[in-house]
Amino acid sequence: MNLTKLEHAAFVIDDAGARLIVDPGAFTTPITDAAGIVAVVITHEHPDHWTPEQLERIRSINPDVRIFGPAGVAAAAEGFAVEVVAAGDDIEVAPFTLRFFGGRHAVIHPSIPIVDNVGVLINGSVYYGGDSFTVPDDVEVDVMAVPAGAPWLKISEVMDFATAVAPKRSFPTHEMVLSRIGKNMSNQRIADVVEAAGGEHVPLEPGESIEL
Repeated sequence: MNLTKLEHAAFVIDDAGARLIVDPGAFTTPITDAAGIVAVVITHEHPDHWTPEQLERIRSINPDVRIFGPAGVAAAAEGFAVEVVAAGDDIEVAPFTLRFFGGRHAVIHPSIPIVDNVGVLINGSVYYGGDSFTVPDDVEVDVMAVPAGAPWLKISEVMDFATAVAPKRSFPTHEMVLSRIGKNMSNQRIADVVEAAGGEHVPLEPGESIEL
């Protein structure tokens, strides 16, 4: 089983040809290599995490694909059969298991409405909080997708988040808003705290993979 990072907040997990994709949004190259996708997880409704065009490309190749997201995603994604999930839900889409956490997007600014957001734990191993700092309770995380840059965060919050989760390995996500210099800086700060707790930070670039 392996995990491949795509642009921005998207990544794919492949288990013997069955694939799960998370947050294929507007900052991610159009998904054309979609064969074998059995499930899509959308953490929240913002367009950098999903678009109708991305979902339609996936569905056209995989008509039975299951799509999961919080209530806000279901309301926004008219025409798609989004299965609504919330914190505490456990779902099985063979060969994947999904467990959901959290419930709300991090605050961007008081003038901007806060939307539904779920974090997801995949196969009891890979954790991604979406646009939140939700720490999964009573979970030993093998691989954590760590947000590296966004309007809703500052690097000290990212470092505290990674410290609280204490993953064995981490990789950066949510970083298309950063320059090359910004990516390098964020990767170093994330590595500092993950490695201080005995873990490893892998600064994946789009298209690069790690074994799970």
